[in-house]
Amino acid sequence: MHLPFTTTLPLILSLLTQEIQARDVPANIQTLYNNIKKAGSCTKVLKSGFYAKDDPPNTFSYCGDHIGEGVVYLQGTGGALADMDIDCDGLQNSPASDGRCGSSTDTQSHTSFEDTVKSYNKGVDGLDAYIHPYVVFGNVGSNPGFVNYDPRKDGVHELGLIAVVCGNGKMFYGIWGDENGDDGPRAVIGEASIGMATLCFGTVVNGNNGHDETDVLYLAFTGADAVPGKDGAKWNAKNAVEFEESLKGLGDKLVAKIGGGSTTTTTLKTTTTTKSTTSTTTTTTTSTAPTCTSCSWTGHCAGATCSSADDCDGDLVCTGGTCGGCTWVGHCLCATCSTGDDCADDLVCKSGKCANP
Repeated sequence: MHLPFTTTLPLILSLLTQEIQARDVPANIQTLYNNIKKAGSCTKVLKSGFYAKDDPPNTFSYCGDHIGEGVVYLQGTGGALADMDIDCDGLQNSPASDGRCGSSTDTQSHTSFEDTVKSYNKGVDGLDAYIHPYVVFGNVGSNPGFVNYDPRKDGVHELGLIAVVCGNGKMFYGIWGDENGDDGPRAVIGEASIGMATLCFGTVVNGNNGHDETDVLYLAFTGADAVPGKDGAKWNAKNAVEFEESLKGLGDKLVAKIGGGSTTTTTLKTTTTTKSTTSTTTTTTTSTAPTCTSCSWTGHCAGATCSSADDCDGDLVCTGGTCGGCTWVGHCLCATCSTGDDCADDLVCKSGKCANP
């Protein structure tokens, strides 16, 4: 479709603005990205047997190696992460549309959680692929041999925040907005809305042309506290930049909790957020995550059962029904220990207490 210059100029200027407003990858997330790639593949496989493309290999997995830090991610083998196919599903023909989805052959006018979005009463009936930078996560189908995976069983909530490390030094915040169906021959992973793809890679992407390199890291945060909800995001935003920026406060808070998966001594410029203050300092440390902190709310400490983060003390999150995401009750954060074998998951023993590495 050819649009007159007076129509296309505002769209072009808007998209150029989107391309230049990149969010730098925080040091802890870059460390995590590097270490996940270096590991080659994940060890705590939540579900495997997925394809990055419709062609083999089906060696991609949903991974839980860092679920104790509140994230589920995608990875293949040999250091491969995921690619970014383009999803144009959702509300169609809005003022934000520039025609690039016209090349898509499988566009649908619905997304998985549109009823929840509509219930927010923000003047939108669902997600718009141009406006809402969402990620397609999870696989749902009934065709023979189709591999299913529901991220909710591992603590990821509908419309919860997902940080996307694009693989080119950029990172953006999005939401879990849709699921991979069985409309294709295989169960695939690695897909995001055209709004997210444009933020990452510019206007070269369209409905039939995404990002083929498997260098994209999708970090889906677990727990109810990762969901922006009705008032935590600008659902009636006019473009992807505006919506993504509305997720910054929540995204920065969640990202700050991730240690990066490294215990190497590193000099970092870190931003530390507490309940009352935010400060920036430059330190040399052997830990990129908070260590053991005491619990002031008996019965709601690390290892306690929970249904949301509101059931957990302090900054603990609710992961898989457990405060702090610990899978071995009695051996969670701050439990007494002699060696690392006395501590659950990735926790280590420091000064007689189980602590983050």
